[in-house]
Amino acid sequence: MPADTPSTTPPPSASFPDSPDSSSRASAASAAPARPTVKFLFAHPAHFIALGAGSGLARRAPGTVGTLWAWAAFLVMQSWLPPATIGWIILAGLPIGWWACTVTARHMGIADPGSIVWDEVVAFWIVLWLVLPAGLLAQVIAFALFRYFDAAKPGPVRWADQLFKQRSAAPQATRWRAAGFGILLDDLVAAFCTLLVIALWRAFVSS
Repeated sequence: MPADTPSTTPPPSASFPDSPDSSSRASAASAAPARPTVKFLFAHPAHFIALGAGSGLARRAPGTVGTLWAWAAFLVMQSWLPPATIGWIILAGLPIGWWACTVTARHMGIADPGSIVWDEVVAFWIVLWLVLPAGLLAQVIAFALFRYFDAAKPGPVRWADQLFKQRSAAPQATRWRAAGFGILLDDLVAAFCTLLVIALWRAFVSS
């Protein structure tokens, strides 16, 4: 998804078949602001998930704020849950996140809103789950690498970012499920690139 850019497009008035209750979808859509608010955050469970429990409401750098929230949330999970359980949470977070990103993007009428940060959250959880246990410096490096790949989008990340994006499409013509998947995909590729760099560095240091 685009890194740290607030959403500016007003919501559509169309109905939304991505969530169970059409009347609540319509009311959520009609209430969706150009910039998400706390009211919008709690208007639908998908909004709360996609907006990273509110971290995506940040006026500046929502992607970075969402990644920081993911870092803090992961450390909390780590103190209470075994790694296997965290792995299952991350695995469940992928299809749930696809649904949440699809519904929220459609309610906002934007194919890839910058305020949707669940993609950063689940992707950085994957990085931390595979990197930890590690010291604070290693975690900071993982954070910096992930933010670089997500924001600069070099090579394969840019390819993934453009694969399912429909930024020029009108809301009525947007394939929302593809858009929701596209929101997640480039961050997952950014996570893979981050882990690849870390693995190569560890191999170099240990050789």
